[in-house]
Amino acid sequence: MIQLHRPGTSVLHRLPAGIKLAALAVIAIVLSAFAHDAVCIAVSLCGVGLLFLVAGLPLRVLGTEVWRLRWLVLVLGLALWIFVSPQIAWINTGRVVALILLASLLTITTRMSELLAVLWTMLQPLRRWIDTEAAAMTVSLAISMIPVVSGFAGDIADAQRARGTRLGVRAVVPLMVRTLRHADDVGDALAARGLV
Repeated sequence: MIQLHRPGTSVLHRLPAGIKLAALAVIAIVLSAFAHDAVCIAVSLCGVGLLFLVAGLPLRVLGTEVWRLRWLVLVLGLALWIFVSPQIAWINTGRVVALILLASLLTITTRMSELLAVLWTMLQPLRRWIDTEAAAMTVSLAISMIPVVSGFAGDIADAQRARGTRLGVRAVVPLMVRTLRHADDVGDALAARGLV
């Protein structure tokens, strides 16, 4: 499995995983419900960048995370720009980028074991109806897969550019193949640890 966590001693590293997960949920709700103008989105993106600095991460880490999202920004932003309006393109693309960067920051500053423990505790009231351990593992893997898949997309785009080819929509095929291969590797790693 790809290890996204970067050890550190910053305030964000020391915060309990439950507080970080709750903050991510609250920020996602606030951005979805209230951030409806260009200034709010600009402030949100600056705030996310500031959080990367508060975490003691080098600027290149933030740059790498933003660079991984370049095709998402281009496709989503361009589609909204053409079919809706430039302002809506900025607001909605900025909102998505801010949330993905926050999810990346969560996985960078939080050990997977801590995240699993919090999710397992949160799901305990539902233990009569669902397998809480499996559900916690599923949610934590889903969160950690966001930056992984965006990294795959960036690698594929770089490979296409190096070959001088443009696959367009067909670029989804290698992305799906690589994502499914990674999912198989994760499944093998979980099976080897007796978790599935």
